[in-house]
Amino acid sequence: MNVTDAIRSRKSIRAFLNTPVADDTLRELLELSARAPSGGNVQPWRVYVIGSETMPHFHEFLATREMEESAYPIYPDKLWEPYRTNRFELGEQMYAKLGIPRDDRPARLARMAENFKFFGAPAAIFCFIDKGMGPPQWSDLGMFLQTFMLAAQEAGLDTCPQEAWASWGGAVGEFVGAPDDEMIFCAVAIGHADTDAPVNTLDSERMPFDQWAKFVTP
Repeated sequence: MNVTDAIRSRKSIRAFLNTPVADDTLRELLELSARAPSGGNVQPWRVYVIGSETMPHFHEFLATREMEESAYPIYPDKLWEPYRTNRFELGEQMYAKLGIPRDDRPARLARMAENFKFFGAPAAIFCFIDKGMGPPQWSDLGMFLQTFMLAAQEAGLDTCPQEAWASWGGAVGEFVGAPDDEMIFCAVAIGHADTDAPVNTLDSERMPFDQWAKFVTP
């Protein structure tokens, strides 16, 4: 698989098989992903791996804790156009695939809770960052995570990046042993997609090129 194929085939998977993922595979992919760009070679990512053997213990631990205030605003308070429509339409398409009506709030909340089971994925990583880092280093995290997800795709693994875990920073930090000067950014669920799950047929749309880019002329 070349880079173009990995980019085109990668998608956020929201239903996984329980097929285990080897720790050695995760280590290899993470070490490769550390070649991602980093301003000044700061390398601000701090990664905690929840492997297939640890995952059941993590779920048991999380059941004893409660959700917290998000460590950071995942979206602006009042999202404006065209960003609001992009987000809204994706949500509607996803719930349609799941067969959950818009007015079925209990079903939507139950589906939201699946985030915190990694959608059934047998492995995951949590990405933390030093609290003193600024926006450029957060950008480095994004490049690291994209590199990781593309490498995983090449290796035959599927992923789902999850910023929703920002609401569990304290509990996750306690479980993984993160120091107080680090904060959670996101998780990435890792495993093999359940190809029979309708939600995994969702392909998010992208805005037309001319809506977000232009060639500057003299």
